[in-house]
Amino acid sequence: MATNLKEHQVLWVDDEIEMLSAHIAFLKEKGVAITPCSSGDEAIDQINSQEFDLVLLDEMMPGKDGLATLVEIKDIKPHLPVVMVTKSEEETLMEEAIGQKIDDYLTKPVNPSQVLMAIKKLVQSKKIVTSKLGRRYISDINRMNMTLNGPVEWTDWVDAYRMLCEWDLEMDKYPDEGLLETHKGTHREWSNQFSRYYEKNYERWVTSKPGKRPPLSVDVFDRVVIPRLKNKEQIVFIIIDCMRMDLWLKIELLLADLFNIEHDYFFSILPSATPFSRNAMFAGKFPKDIAELYPDDWKAYPDDEVSRNRREGELMDRQLAEKSVKLDNGSKYIKVLRAQETENLTSRVENMLSSQMIALVINFVDLLTHGRSSNVLLKEIVPNEAAFRDLMLTWFEHSTLYETLKMLARKKATVVITTDHGSTLCTRGTMAHGKRDTSTNLRYKYGDSLNCSPKEALLIKNPDRYRLPSFTLSTTYIIAREDFYFVYPNKYNEYQRQFNNSFQHGGISMSEVILPSAILTPKG
Repeated sequence: MATNLKEHQVLWVDDEIEMLSAHIAFLKEKGVAITPCSSGDEAIDQINSQEFDLVLLDEMMPGKDGLATLVEIKDIKPHLPVVMVTKSEEETLMEEAIGQKIDDYLTKPVNPSQVLMAIKKLVQSKKIVTSKLGRRYISDINRMNMTLNGPVEWTDWVDAYRMLCEWDLEMDKYPDEGLLETHKGTHREWSNQFSRYYEKNYERWVTSKPGKRPPLSVDVFDRVVIPRLKNKEQIVFIIIDCMRMDLWLKIELLLADLFNIEHDYFFSILPSATPFSRNAMFAGKFPKDIAELYPDDWKAYPDDEVSRNRREGELMDRQLAEKSVKLDNGSKYIKVLRAQETENLTSRVENMLSSQMIALVINFVDLLTHGRSSNVLLKEIVPNEAAFRDLMLTWFEHSTLYETLKMLARKKATVVITTDHGSTLCTRGTMAHGKRDTSTNLRYKYGDSLNCSPKEALLIKNPDRYRLPSFTLSTTYIIAREDFYFVYPNKYNEYQRQFNNSFQHGGISMSEVILPSAILTPKG
């Protein structure tokens, strides 16, 4: 069904406007109200006296020509769309017009249908897209539901989550209240299905060999880094801590001009939190094995998770040595924890390019997710997930990381960008029962004889089967599903006030567990 333009007001400026009466009549039938005028001065008078949705502006007019009129129009109404109508396609003329911020142009002779499409494109494009969005969404979701209701491979869940993330970005541009509510329901339903799939298979995966399971955190180096190092490529390996797939998609477009991008994906191990998942990535080992290598780092409650992340460079070198990777000039490791540490990042990385392997850990997104829980200003800036994605893009566009990546593109280095885990927006509390020395995390906990609701969290009574470390004979883990977070019975209301609608990680959800790994090779 055609979209009616509902009497949008269009100013058509042409010194031969009387010859366009047939065009104007056609547009009027289509619901476009045309105000004709025959000179630039008359056009400026009209714009000063009434509101228009769009201007059709002839480029070649006696007296004040189209370009001069355009400058005055943009001074008066900077956001009023202007379509230049021109006899000439001369490159310099069009460059000048585009520089003056025309929104589109048509080449004479124009026909009425061309004019109508230009008006629709500029005046009603958002409405037209939104009207078709719902049909496209239902088609995509129904098609994926058919896949998810059959025998499911891990790659099907990657495709499903990436589809949800792509729709997140689409709906950020064209928000529709009804469609957003439907999309939220799809997110919740698929996350519920995914958590059941993940839990059903996870014990088997952690005891299976690579190739017989989905790639996990422990497999990332083997999958995307080590083969390239053995092929004598120079690798800059970048982990953006706590970067979900939707956040990656938000910044990927900026990098597409600099690099050819190859996509890969993996699942985070449990818990989907830095001391476990990122250490596993650098070590190529599960947390139980890492704890046996460094027992002093993993010996007691409460958890000191910062100290458990201090050996990442050492773990990386150990893994490379165990897998017989011989590097030209060794490896370098940089961790950027605070904003002031980003100063001179580009020059620091450039000075390290004599090494074949550079690892870089960036903590901004993780700091944002943690800080938002306790900072009123951050909650105002990031009230929801759409704002989270926008802030990610704003940060990245102005970050030294982006400048560093531009430098690496010029230096022809291969870059791998990935993350250790994602996060989920938590909206429901669930009771955790345990002793005082339990770990403090909100999406996962470990301690002596913990308990939880079996509908809302996974209870791990035997950590060894999940290749997790035990600290005492009665160590248990509880890991939240979907969008639940743990609260204690005696602090229920306090936790609800502080942590409801907060971003957390460590649990089982698509946004925490299904992770991107992008291989970037410089263009040119």
